[in-house]
Formats: sequence, C-alpha cells, structure tokens
Amino acid sequence: MKKNVLIIGAGGVAQVVAHKCAQNNDILGDLHIASRTKSKCDAIIESVREKGAMKVAGTFEAHQVNARDTAAVADLIRKTGAQIVINVGSAFVNMYVLDACIETGAAYIDTAIHEEPDKICETPPWYANYEWKKRDLCTEKGVTAILGAGFDPGVVNAFARFAIDQMDEVKSIDIVDINAGSHGKYFATNFDPEINFREFTGTVYYWEDQQWKETSMFASGHKWDLPVVGPSQAYQSGHDEVHSLATNYPQADVRFWMGFGDHYINVFTVLKNLGLLSEQPVKTAEGLEVVPLKVVKAVLPDPASLAPNYTGKTCIGDLVKGTKDGKDVEYFVYNVADHKEAYEEVGSQGISYTAGVPPVAAAILVAQGEWDAKTMKNVEELDPKPFFTQLDRIGLPTRVLVGGLKGEDKAWTEI
Repeated sequence: MKKNVLIIGAGGVAQVVAHKCAQNNDILGDLHIASRTKSKCDAIIESVREKGAMKVAGTFEAHQVNARDTAAVADLIRKTGAQIVINVGSAFVNMYVLDACIETGAAYIDTAIHEEPDKICETPPWYANYEWKKRDLCTEKGVTAILGAGFDPGVVNAFARFAIDQMDEVKSIDIVDINAGSHGKYFATNFDPEINFREFTGTVYYWEDQQWKETSMFASGHKWDLPVVGPSQAYQSGHDEVHSLATNYPQADVRFWMGFGDHYINVFTVLKNLGLLSEQPVKTAEGLEVVPLKVVKAVLPDPASLAPNYTGKTCIGDLVKGTKDGKDVEYFVYNVADHKEAYEEVGSQGISYTAGVPPVAAAILVAQGEWDAKTMKNVEELDPKPFFTQLDRIGLPTRVLVGGLKGEDKAWTEI
C-alpha cells in the first residue's frame, strides 16, 4: 500500500488532478503540488478549499520546484514523504521526474510521452526513445511507473485492451477524439499550445500492415458518426498511444483520429506556412533570439482561461475490430464528458477534466495495490476493469457498444 501524493505541474490538468486527489484523500493521504511558480499551486489549493473538495481533513501543501532538476524533485519527494508522483507538467520534464522517482522509490504516473524541446515526432516507436530505456531499471529497483495514464493516451489504451480481451483476434484499433464543445474564442487550443501544435507539425506516424507508415496532418480525413456528438470530421494525427499499442498488438492496424473544424485548420495552416509554428530559434531585426512557437503560445489564450464559458460535450473512444468464434465483431468503447459540468465541479474545461481524472484513478489503484506493478507499464498492459470501476466512481463512466460488421450498417448493442 502506498500513500501521499506529489502532483507536478500547475496547469488546467493539474487543477483537475488536485481536486480529484482531494476528493479521495482518505485513500491517497497527504497531498502536495509543485511547479516553477508556487503562486499557481497556491491558487489551485485555494480552489480546492473553496469547493470543499477535501473528503477528510488533511494536508495539501504547495511547493516551488524546477521539474527539470532531478535532484530537486528527489529532495521534494523525500521532504513530502510522497510515495506516488503524478506528473502533469510539461512533456519536456518526464524523464527528469521519472529519474527522481527511480532514485527515491516513489511510484511514477504521467499522462503523455516525453519530448525534447528541439525535436518533433522522432523515429517511432516514440516511447522507445526515452521512457522505455528505463524499464529494466524500474524492474531492478521495483519501482512502479505507469506511462500515459491520461485519457488519450491512457483510458483509450484501456478501452483497446478491454475490447481485445473479448476477441479471439484483433484486426484494427481506431482511436477517435471528438471535442464538440465551443469556447467562444476566435482561436485557442484546449491544452498547452506548444505541445498541441508540435503534435501536428511533424510526421503523422501510424501502424498498418505490421509496419510504420507516414502521412501528413490533415491529409487523411474521415467523418465519424459518434454517440451524442453525431457526425464529426476527424483527421489522422500522430499520437502517443499508437506507439505502445502497435508494440503490444503488432498484428493490429493502429490509428488515431482527432476532430477539427475548418476554422482551426485555416488558422493552423497560415501559422505553419508563415513559419510561426517552428520550434527552432530565429533572430529578430533587433538581434533577439526567439522561438516562433513560444511566441504563438504567449499570445494565445491560456487553456485554463477557457473553462468558464466552455459549453458542449466530448466523445472519445476506440473502434476495435476483430473476430470471435470465427465471426467478425467490433466494439466501440467510449466516454462522453460535458464541459460545463466539469467547470462546475472542478473549475476546469472538459478536455482538462478527461486528462486529469484518469491519473488519479491510476493513483488510487497504485495506492490500493492493484496497479502497483513494481515495474514500468503502459496502460494496456494492466487490467482495465478496476480502472473502469474507479473512473466510473470519480467522474468518467465507460460505455460499450458491440456489434457485428454488416457493411455500412452496424447492429450495435449497448452493454
């Protein structure tokens, strides 16, 4: 059994994590949150207090730390007595925080793959470039490290595992992420603009015919008719979970699809064509060195600021096709979330909510021993059923449709 949680990061997702940890502090114990800017952590704790989120009286403290300083993070883990670290900081800090957990023995949970600031869309599989290099060390030291435990990656990996467990053979996994909400701004991204744009400016890798294939952003589109949100246009995108699922289920085609409207595509295309989405530094006429992508991030709305006026719903799920008893079968495993409901509960919009609830569910399972693997795991390598139970209990219920393949007509049954 593990107790006491340290949250790394202080953005919109961290706010959700903080509220959900507070709502479950009878299980998780003392709570701590740290980032470079302590005042942001203080504000999150204040929002927890304002909403009376602490289930039982207990500790919730803020700290300042540079998460790219492994020694400093390790010192903070020891100081706080944290046995579980939930890393929802920038994707640039993963390896530093992971190393601190390996050094101290704390369990490590993150929600996205590690990235280096000057590199985009490296050679697949992406996890092999960074996190997986530490797997043997985690095993040797008995350290639990759960990778990509947000929604996508994370819950969608569990969706895939659940569907595959019902089949004799899996043929394809298509992950579909549709945000049918509206934030009312001219243009904004739902999470860190820098990370958001980096996903879309590089090569789109997908796994098909048991090999890596490449396309470019917005080159491959499909209209998906999903529950609640209805027909929605989505495009193949490069994404973290494709890389672990392709490794664990190499016989299956694995693709990721994200919904975009024409306005987003138009603005993105202009920014990219002007060179404003580049991660490489340039010099201004005044001799200042700037990174265009960071300038764009600075002028766009903070994703956390979108929450008060966000309306509408999200639908994120996996369409998994395979065979059972010699017959074709398909499962659509999904969740629907509501932006307004998320804001009313935790003060964040729905995208942050879907990303922030799952790592807390994972932390609860680690605390209770069910997911305390004492090695490194991607989510699909763990039993999905207790994960679904916790997700349902703390705000993200799983829904399942099952049916045979009948051309364009699907005989779906909800289970």
